[in-house]
Amino acid sequence: MDTFIQLTLNGLTLGSVYALIALGYSLVYGILKLLNFAHGDVFMVGTFIGFGAIQLLGGTVNPIVPVWTLLILITLAAMAGCAVLGVVIERFAYRPLRDAPRIAPLISALGVSFFIAYSMQLLFGSELRNYDTFSLDGGALYLEGFDIGNVRVPMIRIITIVSAFVMMILLWLLVSRTRVGKAMRATSFDREAAAMMGIDIDKVIVFAFVLGSALAGAAGVLFALRIPTYATIGFLIGLKGFTAAVIGGIGSIPGAMAGGLVLGFAESYAQGYISTRWSDLLVFVILILFLVFRPQGILGKADIRKV
Repeated sequence: MDTFIQLTLNGLTLGSVYALIALGYSLVYGILKLLNFAHGDVFMVGTFIGFGAIQLLGGTVNPIVPVWTLLILITLAAMAGCAVLGVVIERFAYRPLRDAPRIAPLISALGVSFFIAYSMQLLFGSELRNYDTFSLDGGALYLEGFDIGNVRVPMIRIITIVSAFVMMILLWLLVSRTRVGKAMRATSFDREAAAMMGIDIDKVIVFAFVLGSALAGAAGVLFALRIPTYATIGFLIGLKGFTAAVIGGIGSIPGAMAGGLVLGFAESYAQGYISTRWSDLLVFVILILFLVFRPQGILGKADIRKV
């Protein structure tokens, strides 16, 4: 039973990170019908920004600010930095190709992904970077966790899970209840009609990239609080975030959360009950099955075909 509880906790934590990444994919795809394969590398940059911010604030063992303030500041720094990166990517890699055949922005996205990953590797090296957040867990110094049976639940995991759900709810409220959200939905439904109604399409698209990239930055920090990061981690994590978006229904905000959790649980249980060597294989088998049997995902809607 303890093993099941531990694996469930692992899956919930990992799935929350995948869900945040999937939200970024869904935002951009919903408006541009573009698969932003550079999104995983934006996530990677977020992990590095968080690492740099921690060093500037004294590290996690002896920070110069209270720990809760430290966590908020590094997350905000990563979100802001990744939002700026998202704007730059949209302006120089995607906007010139907006009316080009679909294959052109897809190739551009892959090129941007490799450019960011290997630029970071050249600038900062390929070694692992650890946030050293052991001092935040267990209540020895700062943050108290709790126990479920014989399983210890570190506070870092609770922060990750709660933060992901809060950001998803805030994003859903923004998209469904605000004017800018209505503009995003109108642009997603029919870009030309939205422009004719006076909506500034360029601003809406940039805003979608800002939101998606900021969520990727937050996901980067929440991920790296537990697992060391490195310059090329974004490609695989980005693919898993894309898989989560497809499973949940790409373009759907609740679907992204559902897909992330499904993927997190599947990976965690596979690692615990089968083998760590098989977990990534299972992830992409699930992707293939959904693409074949339910391409619209769990909460997505099938495309309407006009005949």
